[in-house]
Amino acid sequence: MKYLLPALLLTLCALPAGAAQKPYRGPDYSGTYECKGEDGHDGPYSSTVTLKLVKEQSTGKYAAYAFEMKVPGFGTYPGHAAATGTNAAIYFANTDQTNKDFGTGIVHFSRAMSGKWQFSKYYYEPDYKGGNYGTETCVQD
Repeated sequence: MKYLLPALLLTLCALPAGAAQKPYRGPDYSGTYECKGEDGHDGPYSSTVTLKLVKEQSTGKYAAYAFEMKVPGFGTYPGHAAATGTNAAIYFANTDQTNKDFGTGIVHFSRAMSGKWQFSKYYYEPDYKGGNYGTETCVQD
């Protein structure tokens, strides 16, 4: 009995890192998207969004993404997303934080008539200009 615990610990420590991770088996939304949006404070805008699957952090039906949005006149918004199926949550923050321009979005993916991915997004920014929200529709290039 006194050798059982050390043997168990040795066995657990010998498992390779990531051994329990399942391969990601969902859709890959990676790519560049052209977007049109309506911001609660700033009105209509256009942007370019880039999504890149982070394979080493994606498992089973769950996907991790690096996110970047570029909005002319407003700047760059790096962030990240977590997805399952056709839904995702996205966090983004403007690299210039003087206006506290950061938030969270809810995204739904679908196929456009062209067969490419598209998504619609609702976002909330708790501190931007006293609180803000908006919507965006994006189509993959």
